[in-house]
Amino acid sequence: MSVFETLRSAFRGITANKLRSALTLLGVMIGVGAVILLLAVGNGSSQRISGLITELGTNTITVRAGSGFGFGGGGGGGGAATTASSSSPKLTLDVANEVAKAGLGHIDAVVPEVQTSLTVANGATSQTSVSVIGTTPNYFTVTTAKVGAGSGFTAADVTSAAKVAVIGSTIANTLFPTGTPVGQTIDVGGNTFTIVGVLATQASVGVNDPNAVVVAPISRVQRSFTGFGAISSMVVEAIDSNSVTAAQGEVSVELNQLLKYNPASLTATAPYTVTNQATLLQTAAQSAQSFTVLLGAVAAISLLVGGIGVTNVMLVTVTERTREIGIRKALGATRSAILGQFLVEAASLTLLGGVLGVVAALFGAQFPINGTQPVVLGYSVPLALGVSVAIGVFFGVYPAARAAAMRPIQALRSI
Repeated sequence: MSVFETLRSAFRGITANKLRSALTLLGVMIGVGAVILLLAVGNGSSQRISGLITELGTNTITVRAGSGFGFGGGGGGGGAATTASSSSPKLTLDVANEVAKAGLGHIDAVVPEVQTSLTVANGATSQTSVSVIGTTPNYFTVTTAKVGAGSGFTAADVTSAAKVAVIGSTIANTLFPTGTPVGQTIDVGGNTFTIVGVLATQASVGVNDPNAVVVAPISRVQRSFTGFGAISSMVVEAIDSNSVTAAQGEVSVELNQLLKYNPASLTATAPYTVTNQATLLQTAAQSAQSFTVLLGAVAAISLLVGGIGVTNVMLVTVTERTREIGIRKALGATRSAILGQFLVEAASLTLLGGVLGVVAALFGAQFPINGTQPVVLGYSVPLALGVSVAIGVFFGVYPAARAAAMRPIQALRSI
């Protein structure tokens, strides 16, 4: 039998029962579409997280309190960490200033931060658990928190511990639903602050809203809320992205001297931790890869179920076409011809279902899913199509072999 005859015979077999074939196609289509689309969701999520981390600045380093000391967070009761003894080394504002004045060759700026959590109100309207950050004016240039309306506070405001603040867009929309908040006053933990600016809206990464924040001079936050003990962290800006590693080394050496910490000591606990965006990107990439593989594995189960459906349909087809098989064998059809006919039929079903699944997945990828824009992986389309055809052949082997193994006399008895 020629290839053309085999294909025509397979087409006749598929169209003999249109509803059954359509349901089989649907199963394969859902499996293939799910594989491509879920892999696209995982890839899109990975790119989104990487982009957001990159936006944080590829030339910044964050120094946070280690287990050797605590940092301020009184007042609101939400920003305190492990309390340190009086003899423990502390990452204080003075330490941050010493790092800034050390003249380190790869450091451009040092931004100290102290954080707490307080209730912010405007008259009868209030919002609880708002992150209150005390820092310096460089905060608005070094970090991603940029002023969208009004202005930031000044170095003079820090010196005088002025009660001024820059608020996030969420706070602005909640407390001032109409009109501009710039120039208005708000109550922060029982203290009245004048709003001098509103931050531009930032994208959210995780459960915390980066726009539900109040930024004020560090001297005022320490005086009113946290005390003048340890700060929570400091952001160090390297001179460029290529100097991050060198800057991290310089900061570590300087802090070891200031905090009298010996990294070679087997008993001492590191009083700080240093992270940079490269580390975060690497961690995010590994997590996203695991997430994408998990999504692909879940989707592959539906494709496997579709393959089992192909086996079921082909077994029923073989049973229904016993008479045809007997006649063809009596007329001289070879075992390989019968085997090839049913294998081509199974492969054609899954190939067509795979093509429809690809079309559905590419269409679905045009729309955001749970806030994530899917990004189709280039290899996922041919991979899903190839796997769908392979599944058709694999799951069609048994029914096809069963049909090819029939003896003509046995098949003709069913007439």
